[in-house]
Amino acid sequence: MKREARLLLDKACDSLLLCIEHFNRPHDRGRVTTTLILLDHSFEMLLKAGILERGGKIKEKGKKETVGFDACVRKGLSDGAIRFLAEEQALQLQAINGLRDAAQHHLLDISEGHLYIHAQAGVTLFRDLLKSVFGQELREFLPERVLPVSTTPPTDLVSLFEHELEEIQRLLRPGSRRKIEAEAKLRPLAVLDAAIRGEKGQPGSTELRKLADKIVQGVHWETLFPGVAAVELAPTGTGPTIALRLTKKEGIPVRLVKEGTPEASVVGVRRVDELSYYSLGAKELAEKIGESQNKVVAVVDHLRLREDPTFYKEFRVGSVRLKRYAHEAVDRIREELKTTPIETIWRQTLETRKARR
Repeated sequence: MKREARLLLDKACDSLLLCIEHFNRPHDRGRVTTTLILLDHSFEMLLKAGILERGGKIKEKGKKETVGFDACVRKGLSDGAIRFLAEEQALQLQAINGLRDAAQHHLLDISEGHLYIHAQAGVTLFRDLLKSVFGQELREFLPERVLPVSTTPPTDLVSLFEHELEEIQRLLRPGSRRKIEAEAKLRPLAVLDAAIRGEKGQPGSTELRKLADKIVQGVHWETLFPGVAAVELAPTGTGPTIALRLTKKEGIPVRLVKEGTPEASVVGVRRVDELSYYSLGAKELAEKIGESQNKVVAVVDHLRLREDPTFYKEFRVGSVRLKRYAHEAVDRIREELKTTPIETIWRQTLETRKARR
């Protein structure tokens, strides 16, 4: 195994072990937030280790920082040379990341059953990726006795969401004055549903209030959360060998959402053609930048964007070859032009061409 990948894998296992330890704590002070932060961190380190092990890069040219969580998921899911994530696995990762974001930056009141689902499913996913990418067993890194413990482990999303909404209805009863608590309980449900449907960011107060009003009106949870209604839990084994996975009820492919939209930088589940993601030709790309096509293509070559599936992909439609760019390419080019003038890159391109003649 590559040295950097090994070090990142060790960090991933450390965070997973600490996540399980905090989940199993006998007291609740800071337990939920810490569990989600550590679980999220363990997967970011694991994804980066996997990308490196498969020959990929976790730093963009000219950047000091490594790529973030969403970019790691995108590479693991869509890069043909690196790919090691299945659609449902990407779904689970985005749900964990969304819950971590809500817990770290705002208020999140997640039930024990809901937290257990993500903790146990997270351990299962970690074990699956460790085996498929590195050919190693989780027991080589953690004691077999280490697992999330629940006295009433849920195995049915339907029952879980019905129970959650009953509790939220109780908090929203007239005169209770507990709308803030109700929104905090509603947030993890909305985060999970949004992650599955491919929507970026946390639910706002207005959105949560609208959901709360519909709950008071008695609208069924499957209508309120159509994304969650499209998945189910698939438990296998018992005791220390239990595995819990989120699986799709229907054949809905994972969507790679375009940068620059309200849903940017997230992987979710939605029916969409890849051409909707790689939506720009060279001409459209140049129009977005506001420069000539030749000069913009020179910047593309300078940044080697066509070597990265985050930015570029070729399609064949019959005998026609389509060269397409994702919207991320626009932002990457604009960012580069803040420090390097396009005329400088164009002049270097012309000099290189002249030297090759």
